[in-house]
Amino acid sequence: MTGLFDLHCDTLYRAYTEKSTLFNDSFHISMNKTAGLAPYIQCLAVWIPDEYRGGAARSLFGGCLAKLEEQLAGSGIARCRTADDIERTAQAGKKGVILTVESGAVLAGELSYISKLREAGVRMMTLTWNGRNELGDGVGAENAGGLSPLGKKALAEMEKNDIIADVSHASERLFYDVAELAKRPFIASHSDAKAVCPHRRNLTDEQFGIIRDKKGIVGLNFCRDFLNKNGTNAKMCDIIRNAEHFLSLGGEKTLAIGGDFDGADIPSDMTGIESMTALYEMFLHHNYNETLVRDIFFNNAAGFFRRYEQSHI
Repeated sequence: MTGLFDLHCDTLYRAYTEKSTLFNDSFHISMNKTAGLAPYIQCLAVWIPDEYRGGAARSLFGGCLAKLEEQLAGSGIARCRTADDIERTAQAGKKGVILTVESGAVLAGELSYISKLREAGVRMMTLTWNGRNELGDGVGAENAGGLSPLGKKALAEMEKNDIIADVSHASERLFYDVAELAKRPFIASHSDAKAVCPHRRNLTDEQFGIIRDKKGIVGLNFCRDFLNKNGTNAKMCDIIRNAEHFLSLGGEKTLAIGGDFDGADIPSDMTGIESMTALYEMFLHHNYNETLVRDIFFNNAAGFFRRYEQSHI
């Protein structure tokens, strides 16, 4: 295969909370197991669980950031903060990582922290996880609403600071609030198709179409419960089924990879990052031309970061 750009994993969170490393071969993603991927860009999410608030959320982010800096020192893995960084890494056929945050609870209700996240190299943030936080309601919140007044201000401040808004985990109302208010493209970093598997975390055709029309992207999630109604039966072919549905909606330039490695139970015929070559070959065997498959696996995500930077407000 000719490269991978993955929009979401929880490997950094695991490395920090389990006092481990990004080179742990028992994880779904180990940098030791990525030699066959050239180039390889991995978004590393700092997950803020719903029970974390205030100082605890900030401390978790700080610990993960320190772990990342420690792990990258002397590794030869690039820290990608801009589209230029991504392009240089890709052209050199090397490995790079992008820091992201999963849940706006990291702000502890303070808009001023957004600029600090950007200084730390954060390029993308999911506004919520499944529950409710200071910015609004996730998909699992009871009587879920949309963006809070603070959340609306945070969205604007994120856009000013080049931090991409991610609507994976968003409630339906929060999704539509973002769609109405966002002045720049936004993303669902790790979500599948509700028409294929009616899980609450998946996107409706209308939601996918809105992201497509706003020049955003959607990363295919490998969580088995999002891929197949009977999650225990999920296989890599279910990833293809979800991709086919999104492609049928005109998603050739919208569809990307957001595997959720180290944050989800994956199909039984996958073991981790080393399975990506087999998935790439499976796409080809389903008669997708190689240009389209390369776009899904790398180019659409790389192109999105360039397009986002060009969409200054």
